[in-house]
Amino acid sequence: MRDLILILGDQLAHDHPALLEADPAQDRVLLIEAPGEATHVWSHKARIALFLAAMRHHAQALRAAGWQVHHIALDDPTHATEPTLAGRLAATLRTLRPARLRVMEAGAWRLARDIEATALTEGVPLTWMHDPHFLCSRADFAKWAARKRELRMEWFYRWMRQRHHVLLDASGEPEGGQWNFDEDNRAPYPKQGPGLIPPPAHFAPDALTQDVIALVEARFPNHPGSLAHFGWPVTRAQALQALDTFIQTRLSGFGRHQDAMWEATPFGWHSLLSAALNLHLLHPREVIAAAEAAWREGRAELASTEGFIRQVLGWREFIRGVYWLDMPDLAEANHLRAEGDLPAFFWTGDTDMACLRDALRQTLDHGYAHHIQRLMVLGLYGLLAGVRPQAVSDWFLAIYVDAVEWVELPNVAGMALYANGGRFTSKPYAASGAYIQRMSNHCRGCRYDPKQRSGPDACPYTALYWDFLARHEAELAASPRTALMVRNLQRLSADEKRAIHETALQWMPRPTGETPA
Repeated sequence: MRDLILILGDQLAHDHPALLEADPAQDRVLLIEAPGEATHVWSHKARIALFLAAMRHHAQALRAAGWQVHHIALDDPTHATEPTLAGRLAATLRTLRPARLRVMEAGAWRLARDIEATALTEGVPLTWMHDPHFLCSRADFAKWAARKRELRMEWFYRWMRQRHHVLLDASGEPEGGQWNFDEDNRAPYPKQGPGLIPPPAHFAPDALTQDVIALVEARFPNHPGSLAHFGWPVTRAQALQALDTFIQTRLSGFGRHQDAMWEATPFGWHSLLSAALNLHLLHPREVIAAAEAAWREGRAELASTEGFIRQVLGWREFIRGVYWLDMPDLAEANHLRAEGDLPAFFWTGDTDMACLRDALRQTLDHGYAHHIQRLMVLGLYGLLAGVRPQAVSDWFLAIYVDAVEWVELPNVAGMALYANGGRFTSKPYAASGAYIQRMSNHCRGCRYDPKQRSGPDACPYTALYWDFLARHEAELAASPRTALMVRNLQRLSADEKRAIHETALQWMPRPTGETPA
């Protein structure tokens, strides 16, 4: 054997670069299912099932295309004593003795280091390959970032629009005369509710996926989440169908209400394409092209199309660049010195806070929540309550089907929790219960009042928000983006601040082993 091509579970591209250069007669493909990847964080059952089902369908497709595939199954008895991907890789290298190991850039810093160490220990030359699935390489992002005093997604996004000629007119200017239609894409649902929203694509599990679901239930019975609603795309054909369904039926309504929340409305107008994109079943270029074509053909508004493309071409690519630029320090960042444990109700959804309960139970049911639920409900609680960033990041990595560390960690630690001190955000995303009241119907049926800052009926988000301002008053007062928030705090009396703090303490989890004063 000449080359052994290791394809990781989030690299299931039909046009994998190593395969384009390989010879089926001399080279072999390796896929490794490792129990340790499911327990590295306490993964949601649907997340485990999605990765395994997609990997098994991909192995099946590769064999049908004539490739020799060495596929180590999760419960392979010959590897029963070695749960880690690195350990299973080492054993395979010793058995097959390839002349070279070829791997596309990993999506997690930890995995990249493990693979490098394993190849070195086993004496097998390792070749890393560029991942063409992204539209900005790690090297190009580093060059762009080196020229900037501050890292801001908006400037990167404009650069990417120009670089790839997306939503530009014949003169190279942005369509519609502006780069960003964010102001048009922040509306809540009408008071009577969202109305009829076309459903996203749903794929009934085939026999192979059903076997995976049964395996996950048997092997990881105590892991969080449900598999009852599993219908994620696990093949490229299904991913393309999911893309088409979104473009044809949901893109037109996506933009205006992309930040809106409503009880028992888990998906809204969102695309649900992130899982397929992050597994490499879809290429971002084809997703962007489909959205732009829909606008040019008059099937979607410009604001909605631009808002969607900004998420894929702008934020997604930007976040990946930041991750590789700032690792491994990003994983340990804790600018606000938050040390609280993650509350147990994050794993159960058992809380009286209506917004948090809805987002958590939806997440446990589907392994999914949209970006505002993640940022401004779940992440916001972690920020305001002072939960340790690593605990929150591990939870996000474990609980969402689309979670790969390159996208999850900077979004959670950097954006939601401000753990890196504003490396790419201009201020903490701190808000009171008033924001949730404005963007949802959750407060109508909640026992807490978003207008109350203290006392038994006070909204925990509101009490925690004002206490957060007090705890970080000096830093927030020094920034023009947050100085007004602090001036509002300074209008409160000492007695009111004390009452707020006493209320907030009830919702601030303490470090392990620490008891309340």
